Amino acid sequence: MSRNCGLTLPLLTRGSAFALLCLLLGTLELNALDVTLNNFQDTVCLHAEWQMNFTIKYETVKSGPKTVSVQVPTNVSYSGSDCGTVNNISQIQVRFGASFFWNVNFTREKSTYFIDSISFSYNTSDNDTFPDAKEKGVFTTIFEINTVEIPLGDIFRCHSEITVKQENVTHTYWDIFVRAFIQNNTSDSQEYVCDDDEFLTTVSTIIPATVPVPTTKPVPEEKPFPGTYSVKNGSAVCLLATMGLRLNITKDKVTSVFNINPNTTDYNGLCLKESAMLWLNNSAIDSLEFLFAIRDENRFYLKGVNISLPFVKGSGFVAGNNNLTCWDAPLGSSYMCKKEDVIVVSDSFKINTFDLRVQPFNVMEGKYATAQECFADSDLNFLIPIAVGVALGFLIILVFISYIIGRRKSHTGYQSV
Repeated sequence: MSRNCGLTLPLLTRGSAFALLCLLLGTLELNALDVTLNNFQDTVCLHAEWQMNFTIKYETVKSGPKTVSVQVPTNVSYSGSDCGTVNNISQIQVRFGASFFWNVNFTREKSTYFIDSISFSYNTSDNDTFPDAKEKGVFTTIFEINTVEIPLGDIFRCHSEITVKQENVTHTYWDIFVRAFIQNNTSDSQEYVCDDDEFLTTVSTIIPATVPVPTTKPVPEEKPFPGTYSVKNGSAVCLLATMGLRLNITKDKVTSVFNINPNTTDYNGLCLKESAMLWLNNSAIDSLEFLFAIRDENRFYLKGVNISLPFVKGSGFVAGNNNLTCWDAPLGSSYMCKKEDVIVVSDSFKINTFDLRVQPFNVMEGKYATAQECFADSDLNFLIPIAVGVALGFLIILVFISYIIGRRKSHTGYQSV
């Protein structure tokens, strides 16, 4: 059953660079960041919306390297952001949690504007986020970008996902909408679209009706062995997941299929009040993230899946979807699906799951709660008693027919005598 429960840039080029600019406008969160700034005349001078996330690798005292995924809460502070009344420089500043600060600077010239620099800071002295950190203190990564000029008044837009690696921090950004140095707050501005979005638009226009069948590498014969993963909040387990995973990656019309070996896979995660994340990585996967959320105050579901691979046919591979609606179950229970299921994350990436059981919230004493079964399992459980009943029915009919035949033979023999 398939369900649509939904680059590393060492050098920045035209669209990608500015994509990065706006990419860099956020931190992984369930809802898009959204900021509107007014100037001293109380008119709108800058508006931005975006989504993004961070993964940070740091050294621990006892366990060597460890990676954490950082999620931005909804109650961020934009304090310090301004439209740029001095030196034609405006900036957006985002502060969240006790340890994180993100900043982007825009510079204006005669008829254009561009991104000057982007910085991200984190404090490993925060023991809740960076437990057992070997080095304590504030670390900052900075991107200097000044190669992409956007016409004044134009809106920069990039729905495509872009991943940027800088030292020990990986940034992922998507759904970016930015307009800086607004002079006339009108809705008829033109869009400056990133290269990746332009490529997708072009492909959807010119792709022929008949597409060559992609070349597929052989599917592994063995069913993936289920791994058991857990996330702790302090000393208490806050997320449990057991699942066998098979990844399907399509790049340049070639599909690669491989199983995840839980014995060689590291895992980590994060538990918040209304969201939770499980992060997996091994030698073949930079990051595989499962994002869970709560809805209607009484149910949880799988909201997002994001993957980053270091090498697929000569280049990095990134795909994701944060608008899924899979694995839905009531809070206080777990979700279970023993049969094989398929989650379509994007056109180029899907996951086959086997022997799945997950509980991202309200885990008690480190154990799964009563499970809500998937449709495939419940359908099977429904058919089994029907099949047994039908079999018993046939058996009764056969016994009855045998009895009638026996009576007739007995009666015929008596008349002959």
